[in-house]
Amino acid sequence: MPIPAPSRLERLRERTNDFTVTPRQYALVAYVALGALTLIVLSGAAVRLTGSGLGCPDWPRCYGHAYPPLTTHAVIEFSNRMITVPVSLAAIAAWVFALRRRPYRRDLVWLGALLPLGVVGQAILGGFTVRGALDYGWVMSHFALSMLILAAATALAWRATYEADERPAGGDRLLVGSVRALLVLGGITILAGTAATAAGPHAGGSPGQRINRLDFNGKGTMDFVIHRHGEIGLAFGLMALGVWWLARRRSNDPVLRGSLTVLCVLIALQGAVGLDQYETHLPTQLVWVHVGLACGCWLACLWATCAAGLLRPRIAPLPERQMAPPARVSV
Repeated sequence: MPIPAPSRLERLRERTNDFTVTPRQYALVAYVALGALTLIVLSGAAVRLTGSGLGCPDWPRCYGHAYPPLTTHAVIEFSNRMITVPVSLAAIAAWVFALRRRPYRRDLVWLGALLPLGVVGQAILGGFTVRGALDYGWVMSHFALSMLILAAATALAWRATYEADERPAGGDRLLVGSVRALLVLGGITILAGTAATAAGPHAGGSPGQRINRLDFNGKGTMDFVIHRHGEIGLAFGLMALGVWWLARRRSNDPVLRGSLTVLCVLIALQGAVGLDQYETHLPTQLVWVHVGLACGCWLACLWATCAAGLLRPRIAPLPERQMAPPARVSV
């Protein structure tokens, strides 16, 4: 009796089952996703700094059409939306390929799932931002979510680079705790930076558009927020130097040392650019460089946190009454 030919669905299932991803291939996918998610942060900053935030006043369409009118602000805003397509594909690939990675690792699947979920959240939040006429609360939340997505993407890239037990847990509790505290201060510094931008002239709208900027002290709001941001940034830089010195004294890990060195260099450049843009009244190009350096600082800080590792649990000695009695040896 002739054997029936396999159906199209069965052939597709066989091909899917045969499709596997090696650890090295998946690490490459994770790095591509991290790069794509960083790129869209920079493109979003360009939209805001060129005053194109309301270039398409509706969402997801542009002036009711699937394509933008041939005006500068509309094209810039719509181009940023189009960049979301390859970024979404990279984020989805980071999750789907984690399912097909062999050996299978559950931690990579869960981290990979956060990336497409984050992109969907960004799309929804971006729609509210446009519909809210670039209200500073929506814009700050949009950027803060981008930083959280980068944190997930960095953790994914780090874990994809190393096997589960390849790097030991951090043994120096002081150093690990210091790096984690540095990460928290870095996040506060970035949040203060978004507040400074929200109070400044680059709120995202073009001339003539009314934007709800951060304002609690009239014209003095921007100056107040910028100075507080500078003070927090100075504390962040000094703490980064202190943690870098601590790592040089108490760790031989080249990855941790290198990450902290890169972080200190980027913070120094960030400070120089920040002072220059303040003295030159916030030119668009310098503000964009400032945002790019902020992303670099955040990524370096995240990488250092990953390199520092998890804390080893303290092993307390057992009380004498709980200690097992010595075993008897029969003769």
